[in-house]
Amino acid sequence: MTIHVHEHCLRMARREDGTPWWAAFPEPTSTPVHIEPQAVLELLEQQENVDGQPQSQKFLLVDCRRTDCTGGTVSSSINLPAHSFYPTRKSLYALCKQAGIQKVIFYCGSSAGRGPRCAAWMQDYIDEVGGDLQSQVMTGGIRGWVRTYGDRMMDGYDEKTWKQLLSEKSCT
Repeated sequence: MTIHVHEHCLRMARREDGTPWWAAFPEPTSTPVHIEPQAVLELLEQQENVDGQPQSQKFLLVDCRRTDCTGGTVSSSINLPAHSFYPTRKSLYALCKQAGIQKVIFYCGSSAGRGPRCAAWMQDYIDEVGGDLQSQVMTGGIRGWVRTYGDRMMDGYDEKTWKQLLSEKSCT
């Protein structure tokens, strides 16, 4: 799988020896399925409380950002930084299976590097074990979400941070 990474992002993502952080792990073979933010919003709205009773969640949102995890996250997301995801994918799979999760949706800043890479690693593992869990990547990442929905369905939304981030060039 080939993932386009901006040159300035490559400089930030390199180790001291000059190699990219992902070079320590196998190259993913899967091509992640994309899910549009609108579909993610619909999933989130379906899980909202009905008559005060929480609905069971059949999906998991994973925010792959690390040091740039600022400004908030899409509601209910967990933060599993891409830089440490590969060794934990088996545990995430087991937890998802135990919880009845049917799809794991990854995103990063713009879902152009880390999110797709993690989604592909997860799908590779699912394919390896013959599981029925789906691994997807949210198109446009958190930046796309905020451009479209602002603070809607966000946890920890910080307007000042997003004004600054959205004025900068997009990164992975």
